[in-house]
Amino acid sequence: MIWVIDASVALRWLLTEERYTPADEVLTQVVHHPEYFAVPELFAFEVYAVLQQVHPDALSAFQKGIVPILQMGIFRQPMTADLAARAERFVKLELNGFDACYAALAEDLKGKWLTCDRKAH
Repeated sequence: MIWVIDASVALRWLLTEERYTPADEVLTQVVHHPEYFAVPELFAFEVYAVLQQVHPDALSAFQKGIVPILQMGIFRQPMTADLAARAERFVKLELNGFDACYAALAEDLKGKWLTCDRKAH
């Protein structure tokens, strides 16, 4: 099974006030089995943007905490016309465009979307 990691999960790894044991368990699995994980390409941009708003040393946190994860071999899906078309169905179900891409990728990979976003869940 492929697990699609939402930016909300990764942010729990980097923000001490947002620590969440299940997110830490995901990180442990990513480190040991990156081949079981995927993200849409927007993941990195979304994590970086949020860190810039809330982390005192956003660049360093991103470079130390996210870049190595992306280089471990997790699958990164670029935005394509097909992914956008699949995401449209989730937008019609009232997910925002970002979340719709995560959901569509999980569906496409016959996997599961991991999110800490209650509204999206």
